[in-house]
Amino acid sequence: MSEAVVTATGASVVEFRNEDGIGVITLNRPESLNAWTFEMGVEYLALLDAAAADPDVKVIIVTGAGRGFCAGADMGTLKQLMAGELPPREGVREDFATEPAVPKPVIAAINGPCVGLGLARALYCDVRFLTRGTSLSTAFARRGLPAEDGLAWLIPRIVGWSKGLDLLLSARTISAEEALELGLVNFVVDDAYSAAMAYAQEMVRECSPASLREIKDQIWGGAAASLPEANARADELLLKAFTRPDLAESVVAFLEKRQPNFPPLTT
Repeated sequence: MSEAVVTATGASVVEFRNEDGIGVITLNRPESLNAWTFEMGVEYLALLDAAAADPDVKVIIVTGAGRGFCAGADMGTLKQLMAGELPPREGVREDFATEPAVPKPVIAAINGPCVGLGLARALYCDVRFLTRGTSLSTAFARRGLPAEDGLAWLIPRIVGWSKGLDLLLSARTISAEEALELGLVNFVVDDAYSAAMAYAQEMVRECSPASLREIKDQIWGGAAASLPEANARADELLLKAFTRPDLAESVVAFLEKRQPNFPPLTT
């Protein structure tokens, strides 16, 4: 991993910790509502890769420090872009659809304002918790920008064609209640982080890492598949599941009335 970029207080702009098998990635520029910078992107992707490869991490939570999740692109970064002053970008990964490729559940705990690039980050997560009273926005049309990072593809698939056009063309503010109704988030709660942690803890206790990887791949990887193709893939994975210890462990654990002890994820 490259040398970490730090804030004025000496903290990393993105932080990671492992809480009993749950990898917590925290966007850490609270003074700017975690506005997105180039450096933050590099750190975030490196930590996401590391968590994906770590067998001790079963589930990943992404959240923001302070009172925001991510307020979109940092204005200083936008000024640098317009002036052509950004640092060299050779070798820098900028693929925003990274979370779907992670072979573990990635949960967004949206604890505050979530706008533009921040919304992209959240929507590519598998499950989203939103703190009550928090608002969302695509923002791009009000910044003179196109819909970035594949959101013109993703948002209509989540909310439908007409509603996707509305959200992207108007760039209007979306309340927590509307976000839930549209399916942009799964849960609206009093505390997104606490609720996401409880959800992740249950997943760690009860779910097979191998099954989580395969189901996630079936959904994200099979988004463009036909029904016969999806069924064929499911049959292939089912035969594979019969050869793994996870199924036997789940049956024995059920009969013994205990929590299953599934093996960690392997390549």
